[in-house]
Amino acid sequence: MKSIRLSSTTKRVIVVAAVIAIVGAGWLWMQRGSHGDDALRLYGNVDIREVQLAFRQSGRVAQMNFDEGDHVETGERMAALDAQPFREALAAADATVAVAQADLDKLHRGLRPQEIVQAQEALNQALAVAKDAERNFNRQSQLITSGATSQKAADAARAARDQATARVNAARAAYSQAAEGFRKEDIAAGQARLAAAQAARAQAATALADTVLAAPSTGTIIARVREPGSMVVSQSPIYSLSLDAPVYVRAYVSEPDLGRIAPGMQVRVRSDSSDKVYQGQIGFISPRAEFTPKTVETTDLRTDLVYRLRIVVTNADAALRQGMPVTIDVDAGQAPNAHAKGR
Repeated sequence: MKSIRLSSTTKRVIVVAAVIAIVGAGWLWMQRGSHGDDALRLYGNVDIREVQLAFRQSGRVAQMNFDEGDHVETGERMAALDAQPFREALAAADATVAVAQADLDKLHRGLRPQEIVQAQEALNQALAVAKDAERNFNRQSQLITSGATSQKAADAARAARDQATARVNAARAAYSQAAEGFRKEDIAAGQARLAAAQAARAQAATALADTVLAAPSTGTIIARVREPGSMVVSQSPIYSLSLDAPVYVRAYVSEPDLGRIAPGMQVRVRSDSSDKVYQGQIGFISPRAEFTPKTVETTDLRTDLVYRLRIVVTNADAALRQGMPVTIDVDAGQAPNAHAKGR
């Protein structure tokens, strides 16, 4: 039988075809091993996470430091109100605190030594007057028995003695009060007035601090609502901030597949716009069933009950945008019960 001779070019083509066939078979085998029939595929969307930023105080906008599309870091100064009225209010509150503190200090120290001496001298004077009135009354009492004075004079002497005794009692009480100091109730009232003044001062300080709007998290400005010079009321939006991290994916799993997932399981996330595979972790599974949302792209009936779950993407980048539909693959080889509780 006549042998067939192959050219060198034909031989190379056959070798290349054989190599391609072997590589293709290996790739298919690897795909079947990692994405077998037991793999679970879910569908969802990247969560939209936005913050409406506003001042807690009313006033005139003095600064707007960012425009739409700008990236901000946590704590950056984004906007500010005219702080002059708030600084004046804080100064008035400081003065009120100082007055209340001075009044309380005076209550604690009591009267001055000179005032105590003055009360003592007033008591001594009242005692001297009372002593003279007592002697005059005794003399009038002796004279009236002999008829040397009238009953009217004796009654006047008795009234003068009684008045002098009352003045002594009043002077003695005033001296005792001056020496003892203020009552505990007066001091407690002074402490309460000081506490109220300090609380008002703290409110004024907080209001002044609220004139600066800082970024609560890293993100991107998607809307600049106000401009410098605008008058705003409290809680009126100034910026809309799209949060960058963490990136969450909202997905849904049907009830028959619920036992195949658990918090902490690792997943792969893909989008339609790129071939990049993102790594994620199941962080939350809702304990309550709900109807399949219209935004979920599944082949099941829309009336099927599903359970919502949240996936935390660990290596997200700018290409994974909020609201984007994604596909989630869960490895079948993972044991759901072996995972710790997720976030």
